[in-house]
Order: sequence, then structure tokens, then C-alpha cells
Amino acid sequence: MDQAPVPAPVLAYDVFNGDADGLCALHQLRLAQPREALCITGVKRDIALLRHVPCESAIDVTVLDVSLDANLDALQRLLEAGACVAYYDHHSARCAFDHPRLQFAWDESPQVCTSVIVDRMLGGRYRPWAIAAAFGDNLDTTGRRLALAHGMAQHEIAVLATLGRLLNYNAYGESLDDLHMRPDALYRELHLFDDPLEFVAASGCFAQLEHGYWQDLAQVDAIAPYRTSDDGAVYVLPDAPWARRICGTFANLLAAQSRDKSFAVLNERRDGSFCISVRSAQPGARPAHALCERFDGGGGRRAAAGVNALPGAAIDTFIEAFFSYFTTMGVADAMSAVACK
Repeated sequence: MDQAPVPAPVLAYDVFNGDADGLCALHQLRLAQPREALCITGVKRDIALLRHVPCESAIDVTVLDVSLDANLDALQRLLEAGACVAYYDHHSARCAFDHPRLQFAWDESPQVCTSVIVDRMLGGRYRPWAIAAAFGDNLDTTGRRLALAHGMAQHEIAVLATLGRLLNYNAYGESLDDLHMRPDALYRELHLFDDPLEFVAASGCFAQLEHGYWQDLAQVDAIAPYRTSDDGAVYVLPDAPWARRICGTFANLLAAQSRDKSFAVLNERRDGSFCISVRSAQPGARPAHALCERFDGGGGRRAAAGVNALPGAAIDTFIEAFFSYFTTMGVADAMSAVACK
């Protein structure tokens, strides 16, 4: 009687955020350093991904574009079990620590994303992917600067900007069922191409994402702001798949159109709670993650952050906190307080 072959043990794991930055960071890294690895990823807000990696010795784990703070316990367990971990990220990392088997490449500067960190390490070898990721992470200034330094034409820059935004758009959803494509499948499609311009020209995935994007974006034209001030605005989107897909992209577009204002986009979830995307116009003086961390499930980075599931009863509390935090008077008072110390 024939016996089924015993599967080979998994010796390597690639753990990455399913958005443009996570996809492009891993893609660059594996173009330069190919290896067989099991991919672990999810929707953009599913960031506690290290819990899915088994605690075994002699495994290599690469982590890209998910907060160390949100994965602290799982990271410590992996290291104690004997794993080697390479960690690349640009989110808040207050709990960072040294360990002989931990390589931590981190930069939380407002104009840096994880793909830019990987690009630095690789000496710009696959820079067009880092450029696309920067545009996807709403870092247009960074994307354009890198593209011009790379000698790219304006029409090529426009294509990479569109690609980055579509890759980022695809990652938003309450579950994988909301997405047009699973991030692991999208990564495998991306990884067939060394050049992102060739991916755009040859892959049907690009056309699929572009069609879905414009359909969803058309829906927000009818959405009026829930509340506004001189310094920002709050929008509330309904409980619908299109709204869950477009919420982060919509927040990025609002921030790009009015760079002197801060924004919050609240998207109702199936259980009546709200997923929140925040964009700060003043990431140095008023980092977005500092506001979001006041609420359970909140976090992110200086320019862009969010809250995963705010109870419906807490909406008014959040909105009051948002406008209090992002007022011109609040910034002036904060600067005066610092100057007096």
C-alpha cells in the first residue's frame, strides 16, 4: 500500500501587511534574496500576524510592514523558541528591544515607508517598486523624489502612482471576502515581474483592480462630511463592501486634496462598530497614531493611523477627541507649553 509523502517541514515564513507597502517591500526583498517561504498576510488592518507562525527552533521569519508593538508577545515567543527574525517596519515601535536573533530595520519618519527601508538596504536595486509603494502609502513627495532621482519620465511616474494606490486599495476590507484579490495571490502575481511597468501592461490583475476602484470611488461622491471645522472633517461611510474597500483610499484622497486639514473616515462594520482611518496634516506636531492609541485597537504611524473597531456608542467621544486634537488652537497651546518648559 502506497503511503502519502510526508510534507517537508516549513523552515521559512514571510509575514507581511497585505497593502501596497507590505507587498512591494516583500517583492523587492525576494527579487534580491529568493527563497521558498510560507506567506502569512491578510487585510490591511489584520496586523497581529506573527501569532500565526509556529514557535519552533531553526526557522527564519521575515516580517514587513506590521507594528512590532502589536506583535510583541508573539515575537518574544518566537525568539525564545530559537527562531531568527528579520523585521522591517515604519510604524510606532515603543516596545522595541535588542536580541541576538532579531534584526530590526525601522524608521518612523513621516516620509518613509517599509518599502523605502528595504530599498535603502538593497541600494535602490528594485526602486520602481519602492516608488509605487510610496504613492500607495500616500507619500507622494517621497514617491516623486525617488522617481525623479531614478530618471523616470512623468508618464512612468503616473503609472507607478496609480499602481501603488490600487494595490493599497485592494487591502482594505473587514475580511478577505471584501477584497477583489487575496493579498497572497496578488503577491504571487506581482512576483512574476521584475518591473512594475511590465506588470501594469501585462497582468489582468491591474485591470481588475482599476475597474473595481473606479466603481467604488463613484459611490463616495454622494457622501457629505458628517462634521467639519477649519482644521479638518469627519466622514461616515455605510456598512457595505464597497465602503469597506474604499475607506482608506478615500481618506488618502481627502488628505491629498487639502494638505492643511486632517481627516477621519469612519466606516460602519457588520457588528455596528466602526473602523476608522485618520490622516494628520501635521504629523510632527499632531501624529495620527497618538490620537488613535487613546482608543482600544488604535495605532499606526504619524501621518496615517486608525482604530480597528470603535463601539458605536463611542462615536461622539471619538469625534470630539478628533476635533480637539486637530485644532489650530490646540497646536498653538502645545507649542507654547513646550516653549515654557
